[in-house]
Amino acid sequence: MKAINHYIVIEKLKDEPTEVGGLIITEQHDKETRYCRGKAISVGNLAEGVKDGDIIQYDKHAGFGISVKNTLYYVISIRDVVIIE
Repeated sequence: MKAINHYIVIEKLKDEPTEVGGLIITEQHDKETRYCRGKAISVGNLAEGVKDGDIIQYDKHAGFGISVKNTLYYVISIRDVVIIE
C-alpha cells in the first residue's frame, strides 16, 4: 500500500483516558478535542514535512477509512495535519 500525491495513510492511535475532577474522560466523551493522533504508515510524494513512521495530530473530521487485509487505516490530506510530534 502506497499513498500518492498529497495524501497520507495513517493508523489512529488511541489516547489514554484522562481524569478531570475525579471523572474519567474517554475518547468518546471528549467533545472539546478537535484533533486526533495517528502514525503515518505511508506518505505521498507531494506531502512535504511528514515521513513514514511520524506521529502526527490531525483534524478529527478529516479523511476517510479504508480496509486493507482486515486492518482499518485512514487516508487524510497533508493540509489536515497540524502537528508532527
